[in-house]
Amino acid sequence: MDLNNKVAIVTGSGQGLGLAYAQDLARHGAAVVINDVNQDTANNAVASILDEGGRAVAVVAPVGSTDTAQELVATAVENFGRLDVMVTNAGILRDTVLWKMSDDDFDAVINVHLRGTFTCVREAAIRLREQGEGGRIIAIGSPAGQRGNFGQTNYAAAKAGIVGMVRTWAMELQRDGVTVNAVCPVAATAMTETIPFLAPHIASMKNGDPLPPIIRRDVGMGTPHDAAGIISFLASDDAAGITGQAFSVGGDRLALWSHPVLTATAFHDGGWSADDISAQWGSAFAASVESVGEKFPDELMSR
Repeated sequence: MDLNNKVAIVTGSGQGLGLAYAQDLARHGAAVVINDVNQDTANNAVASILDEGGRAVAVVAPVGSTDTAQELVATAVENFGRLDVMVTNAGILRDTVLWKMSDDDFDAVINVHLRGTFTCVREAAIRLREQGEGGRIIAIGSPAGQRGNFGQTNYAAAKAGIVGMVRTWAMELQRDGVTVNAVCPVAATAMTETIPFLAPHIASMKNGDPLPPIIRRDVGMGTPHDAAGIISFLASDDAAGITGQAFSVGGDRLALWSHPVLTATAFHDGGWSADDISAQWGSAFAASVESVGEKFPDELMSR
């Protein structure tokens, strides 16, 4: 995998998954713009790449505003001459149940995840179209956006919105040779170690113990670096024909999420009244009702 002529921006890449993405891109030859809200964290991330012989610079700014998006793209161009890859990874959590979620809790998450993805991708698209040589956009989603998750109204809404935007952008940018895909990772990070049934496994991993197969395969969760390979692949020329897709990655598992499709269809002459729906619900639709939330192995949930 040769990314030597590529220049990538990875938002929220000072630590965790974002840092793993940036390091893997740099390991394959790409120059990387690191982004974080903390100067020391950003500096350490840059140093980790430079120490391995890679190329990296940092932009310290919160993602969300157009100003930050423009600064990120300008930094890539000023330092490395071009832009090829935008990875929108920056994110925060403000978890609580619906009836306790404040306006600020909702707005903060939507601003970073959803608006931040929009503003960064918009600026990247403008630059990539000007260059006229194609490009790669990789937006980070989440299983919560695909299936929902208790206590994450704001986060699930933002991540679902990101995948919706990806499908739209894939159509809009196809003629420009720009691919747009979503990646929904599951990894042991600060965002997942608060989940009760995962916490003991993450604690063991921090002590140097390997994650068991039930976590790496059935749950599909591993280290941040386990989720990085798909980012470098999608950034490469090998992925030129892949666009509009949502990938699931974690541990030993790589998968594709389906696009929403109609699962049950019935017709009624003259349209459907409430009584018509009630009369046919059981025979036409009840068997196709889908579950919500992710399904985890019973032996994990019973501990």
